[in-house]
Amino acid sequence: MLSPPRALPALITPFDEAGDLDLKAHRHNLSLLWSRGVRGFLVGGSNGEGPYLEAGERRALIAAARATVPDAFLLAGLAAESVRLALEQAAEAAAAGADALLVLCPTTLARGDAAAVERYYTALAHEAPLPVLLYSMPRYTAYEIPPEVVAATAARPGIVGMKDSGGDVTRLGALAAALPRGFLLFAGRAAVLAAACRVGAYGGVCAAANYAPGLVQRTVASGRGDEAAQAVLAALAAAVECHGIAGVKAAAEAAGLRAGPPRRPLLPVGPAERAAIAAALAIAAVEPPGPAE
Repeated sequence: MLSPPRALPALITPFDEAGDLDLKAHRHNLSLLWSRGVRGFLVGGSNGEGPYLEAGERRALIAAARATVPDAFLLAGLAAESVRLALEQAAEAAAAGADALLVLCPTTLARGDAAAVERYYTALAHEAPLPVLLYSMPRYTAYEIPPEVVAATAARPGIVGMKDSGGDVTRLGALAAALPRGFLLFAGRAAVLAAACRVGAYGGVCAAANYAPGLVQRTVASGRGDEAAQAVLAALAAAVECHGIAGVKAAAEAAGLRAGPPRRPLLPVGPAERAAIAAALAIAAVEPPGPAE
């Protein structure tokens, strides 16, 4: 059975001004976060602009991560609308050294078709080369994986966990109560991590662990939920993540990571937003920037 850490950053993907992968910056970010106690990473998730990654880029990011932090738990984000494409991405991730797959729910043609979504994950459970975690992200897909689909797929060998980013603690508690013992349920919204842990979630995989990893770790420590840390984290995440991925990248840069711009059509935040994000980080007293490499 997998034993990932309770707190993982949904790691940013750094690009240069031309829009190409910046693997040197990626390695810097991994090393810096490792020095701050991070022991697991989601690479190529939605916050890492996974749906914008091109063929071969997921493999390059994961391979660089495995070489830079060889003892880390590496969760590879997959964003594919068909089983065929998902298996291609899974093969890339496995060849590069990932430990498991976080698979975003397909919605372009399957939204609202619970049977199709169940078939998608069932096929991956049988055919993917690594353990699979479901990924429900209604902010971006406008669809939540139905609880009955979660329950049905969780019973299949090969499906070992789930990241639910809807932020509904009642739903998280109901899922936790219905899922098999040892099933890894992660919350994806920083604002509800402590409450999610109290109702049975294993931990959190979230954007905030890029720019405030220690705060996220304290919030989910031992799976009990730390309310004092949660209050600070919720205020900080609200100030940062209202600006989307661009806000997370700005916060990560303020915390010492190298983010670069998001891929178009997304745009970086402006100077005023960048200053407000830096001020929010200062108020939260998160980790100072580490040494450059």
